Amino acid sequence: MAAPQFDALLEVQRLDTSIDQHRHLLARLPEAVALAEIDTRVSAVLARRDGAVPARDEVGQRQAHLEGELAATEERSKTVSARMYSGEVSAARDLQAMVADVEALKVRASDLEDRILEVLDEREPFDALIAAAEEELVALGESRIAAVAALNRAQSGVGEELEELVAQRADAAEAVPPELLADYERIRSRSGGIGAARLVGTRCGGCHLTLPSMELDRIRHAPAEAVMHCDECGRILVQ
Repeated sequence: MAAPQFDALLEVQRLDTSIDQHRHLLARLPEAVALAEIDTRVSAVLARRDGAVPARDEVGQRQAHLEGELAATEERSKTVSARMYSGEVSAARDLQAMVADVEALKVRASDLEDRILEVLDEREPFDALIAAAEEELVALGESRIAAVAALNRAQSGVGEELEELVAQRADAAEAVPPELLADYERIRSRSGGIGAARLVGTRCGGCHLTLPSMELDRIRHAPAEAVMHCDECGRILVQ
């Protein structure tokens, strides 16, 4: 028969396994998966939007520059026309020069307007892409709020069970000697969550391998309080 501390250790192991299962479940709840999918979509939309913004801004800068040139050209044309009809200039040669200047400014303005239209056509796809992305982000934001609420509801039940298991584990661990508990936790951390197992017949309950007959004999004749380890996996063996 195993010493009481080993029965307590196996109870700690049972609770640790259940705690691990609950934590695993929390990370893989359908609601958690749904939220992760939404976050993935948000990242993709942000990348698409953010990738279009610099191109849109570059086109916007060219548009602003052309519009500035057009405004200056139109203002220059108004100034020349106003002076031409003000009566201040009477010399025919000067008036002809001013007429030519106005005509050239009109041609310049027309050319600038055409170029602005071209830039607007170039900018339109970027504006549409960014607007669509912003609209999608709003919808995803609403979906995410609902997904977080659903996840919180799903987690609450599992979370309460997890808290209870953690409390039970703390109580069970008090019955295990500190050195034995430290040995168990060290082995458990490197052995897939299993630090202690029962010897079932001739097999280790941790690695499920059959122990050599000499090792079995040594374990079975050891003092009840002796800490024995599986010769195959190194886990603590409890008779």
